[in-house]
Amino acid sequence: MSHQIGEKDLNASHLKSGGLIPQRQPQTVTIRCMAPGGRLTAARLRRIADVAEKYGRGLVHLSVRMSPEILYVPLDQVEEARQELAEVGQLIATCGQRFRVPTACGGCEYNPNGLVETQKLAEEISHRFFGRPAFHKFKVALAGCPIDCTRSREMDLGFQGQVEPAILSEKCTGCTLCVSACQDQALEMKDGLPQREESQCLRCGACIQVCPFGAMTSRTVGYAVYAGGRHGKHPHVAYPVAQLLPEGLVLPFIEAVLDWYQEQGQRGERLGAAIDRVGLKSLLMHLSSQFAEFLLSSRDIGQSRWRKIFYRGVAEAFPDYDLPAGAKEGGRV
Repeated sequence: MSHQIGEKDLNASHLKSGGLIPQRQPQTVTIRCMAPGGRLTAARLRRIADVAEKYGRGLVHLSVRMSPEILYVPLDQVEEARQELAEVGQLIATCGQRFRVPTACGGCEYNPNGLVETQKLAEEISHRFFGRPAFHKFKVALAGCPIDCTRSREMDLGFQGQVEPAILSEKCTGCTLCVSACQDQALEMKDGLPQREESQCLRCGACIQVCPFGAMTSRTVGYAVYAGGRHGKHPHVAYPVAQLLPEGLVLPFIEAVLDWYQEQGQRGERLGAAIDRVGLKSLLMHLSSQFAEFLLSSRDIGQSRWRKIFYRGVAEAFPDYDLPAGAKEGGRV
């Protein structure tokens, strides 16, 4: 045994920092295992089961955020369990005031609805940011499309796949299938061609999927970005802050938000609370030097499409703010 946990280590905060969750049973913990994006190899899954049988009660709980948790592990056997997990590359997650393991859906790898890559990105985010100290827990979720299975609008940072459709008029037969497929009434036929109403479009790609002639195609694919969300006892819906962010800018975007949070946040304060206290404009000003063309203005988030994807009354309560210097016409920063 490399390290025997002693009395001085029984502080709940210390245990959580090592991915150990104190149970109500004395001298007993839950071991939270890492699974970025909710994905595990078969070998790691088998070893988790074996460790649960050997050191726990043969029970594994899948947390809401996709982490396999081995229950009822005696505190004095944690190190043996950890070592056996490590033999197959299974690492322990972290809890407490740190950057958590990101969650993700299947993305576009195999899901027909997926618009963007999520699993590889979840691994990259975990490798770069996992365990970084913060003023509070910091959660990231990746959703491959606006169906938002991972609840990206309820995380400190949420990234959601979206596509900007375009019409190739020379291929369009005027069949109206795309118009019928749009649940948001963002398309209507004009002069024999579908026309898109930007303020209504959720960029879900349903019109592209249904077109049998390849007339409806993708102009741009990227990530919508939401900041400041949380669920739990005091939920807070995240603010939409960017749109069509390229995949290659996701990690720099997270880094920039963490920098702002480190500068402006306070101990025990989630990102959303810091945004509310300091102001959304402050965050956008910080981001504008790197990501100006993708940021959303108050005019953007006043569009009617936001009222469809948030709970009733939430979009109307979004803050109004002046545009940072250098804002582009049309409402996008």
